[in-house]
Amino acid sequence: MTPLPLDPGIERLLRDLAPVVLGAMLRRQRDFTAAEDAVQEALVAATSQWPRDGVPDNPRGWLYRVAQRRLTEHVRSEIARRNREAALALETCDTVEPTAVTEEPGVDADDTLVLLVMCCHPSLTPASAIALTLRAVGGLTTSEIARAFLVPEATMGQRISRAKQIIQASAIPFRMPDADERGARLDAVLHVLYLIFNEGYTSSSGAALSRTDLSNEAIRLTREVVRLLPAGGNAAALLALMLLTDARRAARTGRNGELIPLDEQDRSLWNREQIREGVALAEGALAKGAIGEYQLQAAIAAVHDEAPRAADTDWPQILALYEMLMRITESPVVALNHAAATAMVHGPDAGLALLEPLRRDKRLTGSHRLDAVRAHLLERAGRRDAAVALYVEAAARTSSAPERDFLAMKAARLRDPGSRDQLKPDRLQRPAPTPAAAARRPPPAVSSRAPDP
Repeated sequence: MTPLPLDPGIERLLRDLAPVVLGAMLRRQRDFTAAEDAVQEALVAATSQWPRDGVPDNPRGWLYRVAQRRLTEHVRSEIARRNREAALALETCDTVEPTAVTEEPGVDADDTLVLLVMCCHPSLTPASAIALTLRAVGGLTTSEIARAFLVPEATMGQRISRAKQIIQASAIPFRMPDADERGARLDAVLHVLYLIFNEGYTSSSGAALSRTDLSNEAIRLTREVVRLLPAGGNAAALLALMLLTDARRAARTGRNGELIPLDEQDRSLWNREQIREGVALAEGALAKGAIGEYQLQAAIAAVHDEAPRAADTDWPQILALYEMLMRITESPVVALNHAAATAMVHGPDAGLALLEPLRRDKRLTGSHRLDAVRAHLLERAGRRDAAVALYVEAAARTSSAPERDFLAMKAARLRDPGSRDQLKPDRLQRPAPTPAAAARRPPPAVSSRAPDP
């Protein structure tokens, strides 16, 4: 039987419930991989049955019951392969019978946050902790995570598999750690949330510019972290950055989903309530004294959001903030943004000069981001032919359809200002995406005329 199309509402519900049900399973079962496999089977069953039969009254309990049944079947299958004595011992100690839908023992919406902290355990390397959390909590596919880390998909798959094995072998209890232990894991937790938000706000691939389910979930979880650690300036700054960036969401795309750059957006569509909250959080985080990456990025986003018009943007202040950010990070994407801000203050040639060293940075090899910024600055400098070539190159490298279309149209308009259709995006010969083709960038804008990040 051909599965019915999945309603977006059901898809959102399943994404929200997946980490909650996985957390509940981990309360009862030490095998991370087996628990995740059971939840995935329950999700597959839901995608087949719910469109046909309707969403059950208790969808979380339905998923938990089906996952628990699958897990029980798995345990019994393992027992059958062992000798009678071992089988009897496992039957009496480890096997849990499926529970009624109405019971849901141990299922709690906060299990998502507990799962987040668990995945960021010190026994894992930071890279493994982030990858595992993006998979288990954020719901990203292995290929999406690989693009975020600029590594091959096979490498990321092995990393996630090893992380699950380490979690299982270390017998980490599924519980919220005490305050001291939470503080030790905070940096990894915040990095995970930052990456989830970035993937949601600007998807690395696909037909849509954004995945609001991911960005909304990142904001929700970051609020929970701030609630648990109210004195944490970094968490509050990250929440401020997310809110200030997400506030532009309604103005980022047109009627057909096309990308609208920051300086062309209808700022009356920006969410002023989110901006007010974000500015207050950013100011509070800066007042705590510690100045880090999230505080500076939030400050940059606030400068953009507080400008009534693009022409009113305080670019000297943004440049000063990027110069501070450059002192505490070696991110090539921050260097791209710094070069673009320099161009806004000191002219395009000054920005292009700063981009030259980045052309030798292997972390940007194959990325469309560098070519897009260079094309924009060459366009501003009046070097139209060179800009067209780089816009075409950047469009061919990105895996995001809205970004590809935007870059292709920029090239078309430069090549023939009187025609908007000379260079159609579907006429581009696009090479297969490389792992580096979706290098992530921080949410603040690349420049006033670059795509809104």
